[in-house]
Amino acid sequence: MLLTLIRHLPTEWNKKTWLQGRRDIDLAPVDGEFAAKIEQNKELLRKQQFDLVLASTLKRTHQTARLYGYQPETEGLLDELDFGPFEGLPKQRLIETYGHQWIDNPKALVLGESLMNLESRISHFLKKYKNHQNVLVFGHGSWIRGLVSYVDYGDINNMNKIIVENNQCITLEVEIGDEMEG
Repeated sequence: MLLTLIRHLPTEWNKKTWLQGRRDIDLAPVDGEFAAKIEQNKELLRKQQFDLVLASTLKRTHQTARLYGYQPETEGLLDELDFGPFEGLPKQRLIETYGHQWIDNPKALVLGESLMNLESRISHFLKKYKNHQNVLVFGHGSWIRGLVSYVDYGDINNMNKIIVENNQCITLEVEIGDEMEG
């Protein structure tokens, strides 16, 4: 499966480095830099035929998809990690609280949701859509980082060593083998 992932455009909370998680926040006004990057990404996307376009249940992913000219289907498995008590706070607060564990062993953490649950959602997503050839996903930072870590390393424990900027476009070729089926 060819999987193209676009992290949603920034919100005001992204600009302040506040964790959003499941908070349903609108996008910030799109400035010239992001508008130019949208056009750049659209050029790459035009070369592909997507058999499915998906976005999470949160409006910032749907707003981003519409700015790209897509009307995505909603998929709850794509929802951002629930950061629990850290939502609405600077990301640095989470890092100060969990330090090395956030970087080296996030899978052991439980915030508003366990990171093991995030990994389970990613695995379920891959199994659910494995028969599609070319999927476009408008998603969230932690979910996308988790997916990249899962595909590259077999679990999500490297997710916080990966950087995915707002409006970044990543394309992965994913083979769902027996190890991902289990």
